[in-house]
Amino acid sequence: MTMIGETIRYLRNERGLTQAALAKEIGVSQKAIDYWERGVNEPVASNILSLAVFFNVTTDELLGRKDL
Repeated sequence: MTMIGETIRYLRNERGLTQAALAKEIGVSQKAIDYWERGVNEPVASNILSLAVFFNVTTDELLGRKDL
């Protein structure tokens, strides 16, 4: 199972987005994206849902429960 930060980084890079651009899209700070991607902390449930909707993936996929 992959860490959510790795999945966020992968999806963000696939879309060619900076951390700041993704942060603006889902309403969090760039530092939050940085922390998630580095595994410093993890997004709360509401942010996981926002990420899933934005990237058009399931929350299971974000959480590493299914190959992308």
